[in-house]
Amino acid sequence: MVLRGLLILLVLAACATRPAPSVPAAASAETAATLLDQHVADFARRPFEPFSRANAVGIALREWRGFGALVDDNPPDDSHPMPRNLRPDKQPGLWQRVGEYWWLGQDAGSRESGWTSKYDEFGQLYQGDAPAWSAAFVSYVMRVAGAGRRFPYSPMHADYINAAVQGSGVLRAERTEIYAPLPGDLICVARNRTRRMRFEDLTGARFFGHCDIVTVAASGQLTTVGGNIDGGVTMKHVPTTSAGLLSDADGRAVDPRYDWFVVLRVLYDE
Repeated sequence: MVLRGLLILLVLAACATRPAPSVPAAASAETAATLLDQHVADFARRPFEPFSRANAVGIALREWRGFGALVDDNPPDDSHPMPRNLRPDKQPGLWQRVGEYWWLGQDAGSRESGWTSKYDEFGQLYQGDAPAWSAAFVSYVMRVAGAGRRFPYSPMHADYINAAVQGSGVLRAERTEIYAPLPGDLICVARNRTRRMRFEDLTGARFFGHCDIVTVAASGQLTTVGGNIDGGVTMKHVPTTSAGLLSDADGRAVDPRYDWFVVLRVLYDE
């Protein structure tokens, strides 16, 4: 009986944490990648189709419709805090959906892969605010669209913004006064800063930010979709110059609500 009790305790202790999969030092890059994306469906891991703008946009819009086709074009300061129990991402069917963004948008075995917008990785109800899931949403879209190991999946937008500055994988950081975003690209803003963040401030440091996925690019306006806005996947309309740029030649943002300061150009296969 004592031995049986010890075995039960060991099993419970093992279930209390979510260790990342062990990657042997001598493992090939292919083997390591397999361990990190072993939870991903075959159609996205191989992938069955080329990594394309059409698929990324289609996935983002599907998720937007799933949250009720929310649209919010108000300035961020105009929004009033929503009671936690009324947020869309706390409702049956939708908190689990956010859990799928974390599960697929992060690497297998990571702590974050067990999160939802209602419960933590141990199944405990969040007593305060749940972790922001907007970066998990972007990571999810890129993963399911077939980016594979070419995208730096992360719970923080800053990690893939910094990767884009370094020209890593499928991401390239572009200036808002030079490059006009295309559908499937990402536009990003910094949060919780005492002053406006500029392209030149991207030095590799981590910071709080937010990125939306462009779904439509037209003269004078972008349509974007982002996660964790108003508690859901939400659409907004972003004003641009007639050439589709987020800033004028002097770097002044066209959008009076947000200081979009960098575009992440995504190098799709098609």
